[in-house]
Amino acid sequence: MKKIRNYSLVAVCMLALSMTTNAQTVNSFTVQQATDYAKKNAVQVKNALLDVLIQKQTNRDVTSIALPQVGGTASVTDYLQIPTTLLPGQIVGQPAGTFVPVKFGTKWNANAGVSLSQIVFDGQVFIALKARNGTITYMEQIEKLTEENIVANVQKVYYQLVTGKLQTELLDANIRLMEKLKHDVQVMYDNGFAERVDIDKLTVQLANLQTEKQKVNNLIANGYSGLKVLMGMPMKDSLVLADTLDDNKIREGVLEASQYKYTDRKDFQISETANKLNGLNVRRYKLSAIPSFNLVGNYALQAQRSKFDFFGKGDWFSTSYIGLQMHVPIFNGFALKARTQKARKKKKKSKNQTEALKINIDYEVEQARNNFITAIASMDFQKKNMALAEKVYGQTKKKYEIGTGDATTINAAQVDLKTAQTNYITALSEAIIAKIDFLKATGKL
Repeated sequence: MKKIRNYSLVAVCMLALSMTTNAQTVNSFTVQQATDYAKKNAVQVKNALLDVLIQKQTNRDVTSIALPQVGGTASVTDYLQIPTTLLPGQIVGQPAGTFVPVKFGTKWNANAGVSLSQIVFDGQVFIALKARNGTITYMEQIEKLTEENIVANVQKVYYQLVTGKLQTELLDANIRLMEKLKHDVQVMYDNGFAERVDIDKLTVQLANLQTEKQKVNNLIANGYSGLKVLMGMPMKDSLVLADTLDDNKIREGVLEASQYKYTDRKDFQISETANKLNGLNVRRYKLSAIPSFNLVGNYALQAQRSKFDFFGKGDWFSTSYIGLQMHVPIFNGFALKARTQKARKKKKKSKNQTEALKINIDYEVEQARNNFITAIASMDFQKKNMALAEKVYGQTKKKYEIGTGDATTINAAQVDLKTAQTNYITALSEAIIAKIDFLKATGKL
């Protein structure tokens, strides 16, 4: 019996260990922690970081062109038929104009050598080396822009879920009020001071509130799933939002963002880097029109045998040279001119896009500022309106309870309260989104 109990204890421990292993990871995140998590785990950011690493390897490939190029060669040839050479017949006493066929060489020949090439000057390579830092900067700026877009989307969804939680709390409070009112009306009905239709109306309103709560909970659940996707979080993990949202938090940091510079924007930084790279591309084609110089060298060994015996006795004959090669472009069918003009047009187009981006940034900032001001005004108004609706509902309920009010009035007050609360939640959500858009437009997100 004791052995059976011991086995049971082991089984319980193994089951507990299994449950611990398969348990969810619970993450309680502030909005900052959520964005930090997204920066590390979102697929878009991961791929953008990989693009930076890929560009670094591409730059190493470019750098290798300017480094010495060393190559080795080796060959073994078996002449099944030794080549024939014609010699003038006079050599062996034959008449002029005749030839004597003679076979020179050996059946087996071997060659081994090593060659060296080093670019001394090449305009295109020079510009490619100069552009390396610019290309890395370009890819890093794209990665930062990707991060910024992820951060903006994560914050928007995060705060929409926070306002959704507030909406659920208000719905719960309304349900409790409605249940209390229904109970009170039921008591009044039982004592002959209310009509059955009053209870029925309250029952319908209570059912509507409970249905709305179910819809809101479903939207919130889907919102959590969407937020996990944005953050790159596994669906099995649990996510808890630790931050709250109020009027003061929405106003924080907006005044500092009122003053902005174009260079604060990630997309403007990318545009300026693209201008520099396009300028280097023009220079690359210009420099390709001047001569290029390469240092070359070679060292080789050659052996000739009548049979395959290269590793035995016999001489290996060496040859070597070193030289400077110059390539002078003379005429390439006007291809270089066409490429240069094409590069210049791309450079001009890039500058035009930068100027257009400035106008677009000014427009986005102005639009985002106006939207934020309007959203704050609406939020403040709806907050006051909600407080007034709560006051009206409270006074109407008291009148109804003492018999000086009617069911129609209190039902209307409850509907007005519910509408005011919904409008406030909507205004709160719109205000935080307007703030995020404004910070992003000014490059301060």
